[in-house]
Amino acid sequence: MALVRPSGKSQYTRSKHIINVLQYNLYDIDELKKKHPSRPRNRYIADIFFRAGYIESWGRGIEKMIEAFKKAGLPEPIFEELAGGLQVTLLKDIYTEEYLRKLDLSDRQIKAIIYTKEHKKISNKVYQQLFGVSRNTASNDLQQLVKAKLLISNEQKGAGAFYTIRGIA
Repeated sequence: MALVRPSGKSQYTRSKHIINVLQYNLYDIDELKKKHPSRPRNRYIADIFFRAGYIESWGRGIEKMIEAFKKAGLPEPIFEELAGGLQVTLLKDIYTEEYLRKLDLSDRQIKAIIYTKEHKKISNKVYQQLFGVSRNTASNDLQQLVKAKLLISNEQKGAGAFYTIRGIA
């Protein structure tokens, strides 16, 4: 059984959540993103959907979903474990200047998000060069964007460290 709900009240919400309330824990989330053998909870229902053409091949649904989102230029869905089930968050491309201005970000941070969206990643050094700020200021600004769940750190330190947009591969 799956439940779909918007994350806000408007038809223009930034995401939709799909929650599979049945246990999926046969696989790690990263394994689900690759080709894997399928183990449907109810083979009879799965067979009906397969014969009706809704399932093309077993074990490729999530992989195909990610491919389709990338092809459409949309952020990759976010897959998370939730109460023994799987929650999939479908994001719109929310990284527009208009939307970012509503988040109480500085002009530098807004420009950094737009830069990161266009260039796929940003480092502390690039941030310093773009905005003429110190290493500490760049670090603070980037960490605020991570806390705001707009950027994700690659968790490296030093020259190999960089940030990417959350939800965009």
